[in-house]
Amino acid sequence: MQEQNQQNSTEVISSTHRGGVSPVRSGSKVRPVVGGWIRDLVLSLVVSVFFIVFLYQPVKVEGTSMMPTLADQERVFINKFVYKLEPIHRGDVVVFHYPRDISKSYIKRVIAAAGDRVRIDDGIVYVNDVRLAEPYVPDSYWDARSFPEIVIPPDSYFVLGDHRNLSNDSRDFGPVNEEYIYGKAVFGYWPFEKLGKLQ
Repeated sequence: MQEQNQQNSTEVISSTHRGGVSPVRSGSKVRPVVGGWIRDLVLSLVVSVFFIVFLYQPVKVEGTSMMPTLADQERVFINKFVYKLEPIHRGDVVVFHYPRDISKSYIKRVIAAAGDRVRIDDGIVYVNDVRLAEPYVPDSYWDARSFPEIVIPPDSYFVLGDHRNLSNDSRDFGPVNEEYIYGKAVFGYWPFEKLGKLQ
């Protein structure tokens, strides 16, 4: 996809003198080393740009709807390519265009997929009549809000924030069509104490 121009360094040896030993010119070894550094730097930049543009994108979380998984102003990498290779799964933390204003992006957790039946009774989520285990939602973040049962339409997903009593999610704007979902949050990189893979 991207080409790298490689420069070959050629060392020139001066004509021999009486002793049969060629003198070493000042800087003759420095140029190949500097050239190697420049080549490695360019290669690193090319690889970094490739990963950022085509695979991973750094994003900043704004708001508290995904606490404690993701805090306000936290930085994460999203994988923009993964859903071209595999389906979206329940539990994935996804980034998508807000259906009511596609100029905005939201980050939420996938709770149910197309064809699933979802309802919420006093804050407890049921998918296909089975209570959903949600260890990522602390007791203090639950709310008692209910939601009538719906069947998720084709190519759509029901998403919720982990901080249930502070989240604007599918309870408000309905299921999100797959075409709006453009990445999976995979890795937190700032603050450093939260460095690591997202769960």
